[in-house]
Amino acid sequence: MTSPEMQAFLKERAELAAAAAEQPRPDTATMRAGADSMALPAPDDVAVTSVDAGGVPADWVVAPGADPAKRLLYLHGGGYVLLSAKTHRLLASEISRAAGCAALVLDYRLAPENPYPAAVDDALAAFRWMRENGPNGATEATKTFIGGDSAGGGLTMAAVLAARENSVALPDAVFGLSAWTDVSNTRPSRDSRHGIDPLFTDPAVLKGFETQYMGDQDPKQPLASPLFGDLAGFPPVHLVVADHEVLLDDSLEFVERARTANVRATVTVEPGGIHIYPQLNMQLPESRAAIAEIGGFLRGQS
Repeated sequence: MTSPEMQAFLKERAELAAAAAEQPRPDTATMRAGADSMALPAPDDVAVTSVDAGGVPADWVVAPGADPAKRLLYLHGGGYVLLSAKTHRLLASEISRAAGCAALVLDYRLAPENPYPAAVDDALAAFRWMRENGPNGATEATKTFIGGDSAGGGLTMAAVLAARENSVALPDAVFGLSAWTDVSNTRPSRDSRHGIDPLFTDPAVLKGFETQYMGDQDPKQPLASPLFGDLAGFPPVHLVVADHEVLLDDSLEFVERARTANVRATVTVEPGGIHIYPQLNMQLPESRAAIAEIGGFLRGQS
């Protein structure tokens, strides 16, 4: 049952969406600046260290008690166009705490300045680096994970496909929050959840992200839309998604295809949630439960 806190949050988000619909949509530079200005810092007890991760800027985010040899490459969302490692420090902190692992939060290159496959190349380079380098220096990882939200969730799955193509050892497990696995935007939930998800009330937003990221390239190629990839041999996958969001089918169909390929894959659907609800308000009972669930999933791979 949806908590009273979630119900109040949904009402607030719907009101914000209605107000935003009355205003001209800001340009990319303005949206980026606004997102960075509202970024919440990591908690005081979490260590944050900026590093060069195989040529890509990143932050190590390490909660107290986290094992530095167990490492998560975290890939932020934002439609491949917005947001940064800075905007995801708090979420990464709580996942590090829940999972007991160090999180490497990547500042991969953004579109349209750096279209596909720049983000995939950066994710693979950082994953290679993370396997041999931790928050305490050049040491080999004992466990590796990849995870992300929205576009970062899709990029997570694309990074696994890229690792396999390049004969890089795959991570021990992967996860996604509201993962965008179909950049072509052809899943049925784009229509069935249209007008319900207050983060994507305008279908042109997702289409705009697709255009900026892909340009004239085929959006259904697997390293862009991993939903269409060969998932055989994938590591265990856990996805968290909300029933009200337009990206619902990106998770449901990905898990279905993974299971068909004999991959251990699970999905949790939050009945009252919306897109990336665990990040939007971590005080919600549903958000805390989702983060704890991811932590348990990663700890279960140890």
